[in-house]
This record gives sequence, structure tokens and C-alpha cells, in this order.
Amino acid sequence: MPRPSSKQLTELELEIIKILWRDGPSTVRHVREQLEPFRKLAHNSVMTMMGIMTDKNYLKREPLPKGPGYLYTARIRRDSTLKNMLVDVVDRAFSGSSMDAILKLLDTSDLDAEELKQLRQKVDNIAKERES
Repeated sequence: MPRPSSKQLTELELEIIKILWRDGPSTVRHVREQLEPFRKLAHNSVMTMMGIMTDKNYLKREPLPKGPGYLYTARIRRDSTLKNMLVDVVDRAFSGSSMDAILKLLDTSDLDAEELKQLRQKVDNIAKERES
């Protein structure tokens, strides 16, 4: 019996979509070249994965104006995708407790004094907004 498909991106799907978010519409060749420094994949492997991502509606594929091949564009937005991934981690790993997740991040982070100051300001701003 096949495993049910995940609601979340796989590791490779996330790497590919991050390239498309950063660089915009791209060919398989461009994506493979961007993956090359940390992941050695054959052109066909990347093409297959991007085809699967198109079937899942993560990507849109359009023929190139000249020559063979396709131009791929991300269909899923960065902000909503990252939010959904974070909500999933908080739900699964921290039983839905945002506070526990934030405290664990703070315990394991290497934030410097300036970053902690910025974080304090953000928390203060959120608190003021919620008091109004």
C-alpha cells in the first residue's frame, strides 16, 4: 500500500522552491546548477522532481518561447508556505504550544545583543497592538 502524500514539502522540494522564490521563473538547468554546490543530481532527476511538483500544483510550467524545455514558476507563496510549515512543526513537536517552540528556539539560538534588542522591540510592539 503506497504511503499517503504529505501536506508538507519534502527536503528537495523545499530546496527547489526556495531557488524559484529567490530567482523567479527558471529552467530545470538553472535549478540544477543552483543545487549543484550542495546536492549532486542528474538533470533528469531534477526534471522529474519538478514535474512531480507541477503535478502537485506547487509549480506552473510553460514552454520556453524558443527551443525545447520549460520555464517553471512557483505557484505557492513563500510567506504562506513557511507559515504552514512552522504551524505544522509547532503542532507536531510542541503539541501546539507556540510559547514552548519560541523558548526552545531562544535556548538553542546564538542571537547577539542587537538581535535580542530587535526581538524585544517586536514583542513589545505586538503586545501594544493586542492591548488596543
